[in-house]
Parts: sequence; C-alpha cells; structure tokens
Amino acid sequence: MHDILARVARGELSPADAEPLLRADRVARLEDRAALDVDRHRRGGIPEVVLAGPKPAADVAGIAATLLDATGQVCISRMRAGHRSAIRRLTEERAATVIAYGRGSCRLVAAATPANGAHQPAATTGHIGLIAAGTSDLEALAEARMVCEAAGCTTTQVADVGVAGLHRLFDPLAALLAEDVDALVVAAGMDGALPSVVSGLVHLPVIGLPTSTGYGAGGKGEAALLSMLQTCAPGLTVVNVDNGVGAGAAAVRIALQRRR
Repeated sequence: MHDILARVARGELSPADAEPLLRADRVARLEDRAALDVDRHRRGGIPEVVLAGPKPAADVAGIAATLLDATGQVCISRMRAGHRSAIRRLTEERAATVIAYGRGSCRLVAAATPANGAHQPAATTGHIGLIAAGTSDLEALAEARMVCEAAGCTTTQVADVGVAGLHRLFDPLAALLAEDVDALVVAAGMDGALPSVVSGLVHLPVIGLPTSTGYGAGGKGEAALLSMLQTCAPGLTVVNVDNGVGAGAAAVRIALQRRR
C-alpha cells in the first residue's frame, strides 16, 4: 500500500489508476479458502482476529501466516490442542514471538516489520482496565486483553472480586481509577451482577462481558446476559456471552476517541 501511495506522490501513478491497486492490496487471499482484511487495523483501529474453533488447524496456520506476513501480527481466539500445535510450528518457522492469553487465545508478532510497511501500532493509544468477577471468567477476559494490546492499548487486570465478597473490589477499583484508564471491561458469570455494580460506582464507560460460568437454569451465560441487559445502572454496555473479542474492540474504540 505504501509503495502505491509513494508512486502517486511521485506522479508515476494517477489516483484513478491507484484506486483498484489499493483495493486489491487491502485483501490477502489464501487460495479459495479465505479473503483476509489486512487493512482493518489502519482503517478502524482493531486488528483482524482469527476464530480458530470451527476451522481445521491447517487453515488456521495458513491464515495466521498470511496475516503475519501482511501486517506483522495476528490474533487468534478459541484455539484447541491441534491449533496450538500448528501455531507453535509456525512461530518456530517464522521466528515470531507468541504472546499467550489463557489457553485459547494468542497473539503472534513478526520478528521484523513487514516489507510492505503494513500498519503497526507505533505508540500506546489508551489504557483499559480489565476486571474478572471470578477465576472462571478469566478465559473470556483474555480475549479482550488480547484485542486491546494488539490495538496498542495497555491493560491492567484485576481478578476474583465478584459480588460473593464485594469488599474485595474497592481497593483494586480505586487503583484502576487512579491510573486514568479509558474504559473498564467487567467479566462475570453466574448472576452477572458485577458489571452493574461497577457501572453504578464509576464515571467511566463500562462494558459488561457475560460468561458461560454457571449451572442449572441460565447456566450457559443466559442468566448473566439477561441480568446485565436489565441493569439498573444507566449506560452499561453489554456484549454477547463469552464475546471477549467484542468487549475488547468496544473498549479500544472508546480509548481511541478519548485520546484524540
């Protein structure tokens, strides 16, 4: 992309002739299996995330390799054992750095900036606070952390401060507020009460992340989701069950707007 823009600047290429080249340069095709949006980070601030779960391990590795070459990094969520093995081989072949976020999510970073000068986050773009009601909520929260850090935000995480022992929340929450975070992502399962509590206490945007922790009626996250949607705390934003990627993306966009 940068080479095409440079040619336009030098007068070697007209804007009309550059347009189709730029459009093609924004998509990396993996045979007939995938068409990858390699311009997403520059365009919207959020890098593309590969959902590994339903995909064969070979496809995940191929997509990851293509994105790594084109953009310098790739985020992967919902990995299983076969995916982790394939990604381990890829990182060894490319000498890439792997950053693990729980068992199911990871971020690969290329050893060198891509030759095409693809977008890389040059500086910190914000600070996101991450709060888990319980240890069981950390896997979903890890997806949010991955997206935030891949987009250039720093994160601070607090865990095991749910409403079963609400006194555990206050000191860590005060510390987050003292760090001037831009938004809070609060993950909770069971009755899903913690995001409403936090949203009622702070002046910051709060994103509720319901998790599938629970049992019995509503035990797959439905109770937590409905509880957050029915919140008494005005302004609480809620994503779908276990949608850590969506929660992280929402937090990043809030941070980008606040830091402009």
